Amino acid sequence: MSALPEAVAAAAGPARPCLVLDTNIVLDVFVFDDTAAAPVRAALAAGSHDWIATDAMRVELARVLAYPQIVPRLAFYRLEAADVLARFDRHARIVPVAPKVAATCKDPDDQGFIDLAVAHRAQLLSKDRAVLCMRKRVLPHGARIGTVLDTTAVDPAVLLPPRAA
Repeated sequence: MSALPEAVAAAAGPARPCLVLDTNIVLDVFVFDDTAAAPVRAALAAGSHDWIATDAMRVELARVLAYPQIVPRLAFYRLEAADVLARFDRHARIVPVAPKVAATCKDPDDQGFIDLAVAHRAQLLSKDRAVLCMRKRVLPHGARIGTVLDTTAVDPAVLLPPRAA
């Protein structure tokens, strides 16, 4: 067995913390200029965090950007859906859909965000009550759920043994 992969990983430095952003947080970051989302905007601009998403999450964002209540907001901020999707494409790393985890969300539309956060031991940012009530259930699996970017919390991945391949 070669030590090359370990040497490459060591040379690359520590992995960036993973983020999963639900659709409403993406809107706060890229459309509404919400001050609570400023740390996320800064982290994405600095490249300090690895925002992961799936193709389905991008499709959902595109669908939401066409909602009648969102279109006027885009116009107010002098944005088009294509602008927001371009920002998504620039900052998000598309990954495969994660397998379903045992922790089941009340809202099936939100399950993919939970699954992805658990699979990547990521911090999931959301304002959705169905997601937020999952906080304690996903923590033992290495994921964190919150409403704002938490840069002070201990990365749960360092507290857990490595996942079996």
